[in-house]
Formats: sequence, C-alpha cells, structure tokens
Amino acid sequence: MSASGNPFLLTRILATVGPACAAPTTLAKMIAEGVRVFRVNCSHGDLPQFQASVDLIRQASLNTGQPVGILADLSGPKIRVTTVENGALELAAGDTVRFTTRDVVAQRDADSGVVTVGTTYPAMINDVLDGQRLLVNDGAVRMLVTGHDQDPSADDPAGRCLVATVTVGGTLSNKKGVNLPDTDVSAPALTEWDEECAAWAVEAGCDFLALSFVRKAADVHQLNELLKTLGRDNTDMRSHTALPIIAKIEKPQAIDELDGILAAADGVMVARGDLGVEMDLACVPVMQKKIIRRAHAHGKPVIVATQMLESMIENPYPTRAEVSDVANAIIDGADAVMCSGETAVGKHPLEVIRVMARTATLTETYDADQRAGTTRPPSNLRETRYRTAALAHGVSTIVNDLDPKCVVMWSELGGGARYLSQNRLRVPILAVSGNHVALRRMSLHFGVHPVFMDRPADGIAFVESVDGLLIDNHWAGPGDGVVIVKGDPLGIPGVTNQIRIHYVGDVCRLTWHPK
Repeated sequence: MSASGNPFLLTRILATVGPACAAPTTLAKMIAEGVRVFRVNCSHGDLPQFQASVDLIRQASLNTGQPVGILADLSGPKIRVTTVENGALELAAGDTVRFTTRDVVAQRDADSGVVTVGTTYPAMINDVLDGQRLLVNDGAVRMLVTGHDQDPSADDPAGRCLVATVTVGGTLSNKKGVNLPDTDVSAPALTEWDEECAAWAVEAGCDFLALSFVRKAADVHQLNELLKTLGRDNTDMRSHTALPIIAKIEKPQAIDELDGILAAADGVMVARGDLGVEMDLACVPVMQKKIIRRAHAHGKPVIVATQMLESMIENPYPTRAEVSDVANAIIDGADAVMCSGETAVGKHPLEVIRVMARTATLTETYDADQRAGTTRPPSNLRETRYRTAALAHGVSTIVNDLDPKCVVMWSELGGGARYLSQNRLRVPILAVSGNHVALRRMSLHFGVHPVFMDRPADGIAFVESVDGLLIDNHWAGPGDGVVIVKGDPLGIPGVTNQIRIHYVGDVCRLTWHPK
C-alpha cells in the first residue's frame, strides 16, 4: 500500500528513469508508492544505458511482484543549435543572427556584431520563411526571420543562410532546442537514431513506444511500417507481436489533425513542454482539455506530462499551483500523469511519487462523486456496436447502482480490460491474466490493476480463485460485493460474454449472459 493509504490508485503514474532513481531498491519503492509505467527517455544516453534501465525496472517489478510497463520515448526530429563559443553567448534585442548549414561554433563577429550559429537540421534554412518566428531554449530567446542570404563563408557558392533579428534577448548556450511554431518543417517523423532506438525497444521487450513531434496521422503510420519490418504488427492490438504507439502532441499542427492521429495511434501524450513554446501559453490548458476529450471519444488512453511537479527537482515539497495542476489533469480525465526531470534527475524522486499518489487519491474521490451515474462509453465505440464495448458499459451501470468493492475480469490479452477502462469506473478493475506481456500493457489504463494468475480450469474455479485473491490481499472480505467479468469458455481471446454480481465467499446471486 502506498503512503497515500490507497492500494488502488485509478490514475496511472508514469516516472522517467534517470540517475536519481536508477537503483532496484529505489525503483521498487516507487512501484510501492504507485508508479505503474516507467519511461526511458531516448533523448539522453545510449543504447547500453537504456538497456541497463530496462534491466533495473524488470528486476524491481520482479522484486515487488507488481507488473509495470516500460515506455521507450523516441527523440524525434528535435532541432538544436550546435556548440557555442565558451559555452554561452548573450543575445540582446536587435541583434542579427545568421543560421548556417555549416557545423560551426556559434560566435559573434568582432566587427559587424553579427552572430553566426550552426544547426543540427540544415534543411531549416529552406523550410523557414520570411516573417516566421524562431525560438531557442524553450522560447527564452525569440527571433523573427527577416530574410535569406548567401552564406559568405560557405564552400558552395549556392550556400544559403537564414537571417533573423532577436526580439527577446537571452542566453544562447550549447545544444539548446529550436522551435519553429509558424513553419511547416519538412523533417521526417523518424530520424536514423529513432529507427535504432525503435529496433532496440523491440529487442528489449518494451511495452509502449512514444513518438515525438507528431504532426499528422502519416507520422504514426510511418512508425507502424517500421515496426512491421521489426516483427511487430499493430494491426491487432490483442496480438503478442503488437507494440502500442503513444503519439506525443507537442506541435500546433497536431491539433488540426487530432482525430486522424488518435485513430492511428494507440494513445496520446499531452506533451506540454514544446506545445507551450510553440503556441500561446494561455491556450495550453484549453488544448489539454480538448485533447483529453477527443481521446476519450476514440477510447484511447491519454497521458498528461511536463513540469507537473517541477519545483520538486530541487525542493522536497511542491508548490500549491503544481498540486492543483496534477489534480486538474485528473479531473480533466487524464488516464495517467507523468514525471520527467522530477524523478530522472531530481533530488526527491520518491517524495514526488508520494505527492502524486496522495493528490490522485483525494482527487479521485471527489471526481468519482461528481461523475456518479454519468459515465458513457466512448462515442466512436458506441457507433461500432461492438459487443465487448457494450458489455463494459453495462458493467459501469451495475457499478453505479451497487457500488461494489471492485470489478474483477479475466482478460487474456488485455482487450476487455481496455474497454472497461474506457468507461472510467469509480472502483478499481482487477484485470487477471496469465500473460505477462498483456499485464504490462494494461498498466497504462485508468483504473486497471494487472494481477497475474495461472489460467483456472473453468469459470467456477476462477470465481473460487478470485475469492482467495481478494481475501488473502485484504482487498475485500466475506460478504462484500464484487462484479466479475469473464468469457465462457474461459481464456479464449475476444470472448467476453458474462457478468456476475458476486458476494465474496457466497454463491452467485445473479448471472447475465448477453446474446
């Protein structure tokens, strides 16, 4: 049980692995406090380091007996400046900056005062048009592109450079990111490094793959095609060969293509860092709500990320605004909330998770009362009239009427548990399976608590095993009501056709077999 006093957090907590928590004992404590998915950030480190993180996570999961997922987060086509003379250079409003395709050390010309800067993305010179904005270091330094010129130092006479005027000054330092909020960037969704990391993630058995800087559905399709060549086919998410893709929404162009992206991806992340740089910061809270609402309509899980408890990188306590941010993301309907630097490099990774868990516990209680009797299945799934989706909505109605301790479901490959999660039940869903891959994938879904169990001989044996599971773990006592969802026969993927209202230690009071 976590320090929040709640053994069953409904909201999933993701934590980024880094030097601050890279030890089996620390990771195990974070799992005990509520972490259910760990993120490996492929923007920092190399493949052996990533593999070391995976090994540590798997060991911590084994030590705790708790299935946890691993999200490999691809870097994407992040544009950066190259190195800077003496590591940093001050820019003032009115300064002229030339961006060149050459690999140069950024420096200021002693005579003209013009600053020449290299970039990791040479095509930027042609992509960016006159009058468009160019932001560096998360928008701390702002420029306006005023024109293109021949690069006076280029070997190629046709070499061009991009000329910009600084509108908001600041420090330009090594390898800082460049954002182009007005530009249709021609960079492919996947870099060579992303392809290497994707191949590693498949080999390492990662459970989710996050795609950065998604602009359109075609970006997700491109990654799906790559995964097919690597032996992973997402055509059927029930298959053990699938590798779910999480599309990171951090470009304004993605907002315009949101429904297409949601249809193509298996989940989305509201990556508020770059999104807050590339659009009006005041729009980000509204965009967060819009993305979550559309994700719910598609029945896809949604993660809210970036700076949720940022001050805890240094401090043992969060600000009031940060706690409110976590709570509001949960009330908005986030399936998961994510820590980045707070757990990767922060001084208090365990305290960060405790604050998240405590905030989630109190917020979920309030939110459940507000939503009582109002849940509806995702609109896109209602249109399909799919049997399991309809059955899951029936479970939500029973939960609202009877207020059971929990819902217990045999979910062979995780599909049924996903449908239950989409109804955002007010009680925990114990998703029982003998498939370790399926259990780890279920770790991202709201309200779902994966539990390993060898497949029982039949439905009666399953109910008896459920009683033992609930009583032995003190999750329910004799006479407590639970809802049991399973298929008949048990263990056949895609066959979920039975709901039982069951009282622990007693005979079944009601059985419903939908046709």
